[in-house]
Amino acid sequence: MTDIIWMTAAELSAAYAAGTLSPVEATHAVLARINAVDPVLNAFCHRDDETVLAQAADSEARWRAGTARSPLEGVPVSIKDLMWLKGWPTRYGSLTTSDEPNPEDDPAVAHLRAAGCVFTGKVTTPEFGNSGVTDSPLTGLTVNPWDIGRTPGGSSGGSVAAVSSGCGPLSLGSDGGGSIRTPASFTNLVGHKPTFGRVPQAPGEHFGRLSASGPIARTVRDAAMMMNAMAKHALMDWHSLPDDGVDHTATLENGVAGLRIAYSADLGFTWCDPEIAQGCRIAIDVLCDAGATVEEVDPGFPDPYPWFGILWETLSAESASGMDEETRAGIGREMRDAVEAGNTVTFERFFHARRMRSEMTRLMDEFHWDWDLIMTPAAAVTAYPTGQDAPPDWPMAEDNYETFPQPFNATGQPAISVPCGFTKAGLPYGLQIAGRRREDALVLQAARAFERANPLFD
Repeated sequence: MTDIIWMTAAELSAAYAAGTLSPVEATHAVLARINAVDPVLNAFCHRDDETVLAQAADSEARWRAGTARSPLEGVPVSIKDLMWLKGWPTRYGSLTTSDEPNPEDDPAVAHLRAAGCVFTGKVTTPEFGNSGVTDSPLTGLTVNPWDIGRTPGGSSGGSVAAVSSGCGPLSLGSDGGGSIRTPASFTNLVGHKPTFGRVPQAPGEHFGRLSASGPIARTVRDAAMMMNAMAKHALMDWHSLPDDGVDHTATLENGVAGLRIAYSADLGFTWCDPEIAQGCRIAIDVLCDAGATVEEVDPGFPDPYPWFGILWETLSAESASGMDEETRAGIGREMRDAVEAGNTVTFERFFHARRMRSEMTRLMDEFHWDWDLIMTPAAAVTAYPTGQDAPPDWPMAEDNYETFPQPFNATGQPAISVPCGFTKAGLPYGLQIAGRRREDALVLQAARAFERANPLFD
């Protein structure tokens, strides 16, 4: 059982195809693991083991009949509780929501279902995804498997706590300002934020075109397999891109020879823990040895948070705008603060923020005329103690510490966090690699080249 829970999605798929393991056996192992560790981690907020095992039995029958739907047939996947899953409730970590079952799937969930995945449960999120820590009024505190006194980050904290503790090899997360990449960095996982529109979302879940749904996994190959299943057009989402026929696994082993990669330790405006900065700096040598040209270059934009925060707060206010006073009274402190701040934003400030976003997107488009990719630390800090909204002793004026991932939400570019190393305290940190819009396959290819030279996933 222990060996099964640490198998990657690719390894499970190969074992199913060879007949040496069945989806039912793998699902039983994962459910047993959840029972063993989740009372401490608090990663899962909704389970239905009877339905899960029925899905696994159906997958097993398809493998035996030679009609497996995809390489992910029978692979256990958890779903962040911001995404609809037919027949199960979506509570958004909030006391203000209903436990009525969803009548249909989120488009990404529907694509995973069509691929034959087994849904092990819904995993926790801060209220409406509005926090860098996973602690909600509805489900309480989720902790980090590397150190249960520390946060797994947010808002995909339940996803990373599940995957990094052996409760399934894959999870579907979402990222509106670092919510996949920061938690992945905190837990030694791969977390990919796709190009905006590449993975379809349910109506209204794109959070002002900042948020993207994407894979959380232990390896780059597993993330690429998940992208193959999800990166398809969906009529439900008018932002979703047309199918481009890209196989995200096909070029994974092509390496980085000949690529021009920019590296920035601070993006020209932010601070980074010196241990993380030094460790990520070593990545330059690793990728140079693999044939890339890597130079230290800042992209040239100022700190976007003054206007990014305005967009975030107004979107938070909008998400609560339909609530009556009684319902609104049930909102937790952190979400309430964001809503109140958003309600004070003037039209002038809001449209200025949108103009600044457009300007930064144009600047990054021009930057990528010369540079195929840009690398930074994935997070400025490692996982910090629970009970705090931000890292202690954060040196910048704003409490916002997700300064490395947020710019690429604003521009809609694909960006990935891949395990990079460990601090002296034994805490993991990640390297972020971002690329041109729609070039998710190249970002994954570079991440795989780094992973191959720096294998930390096991």
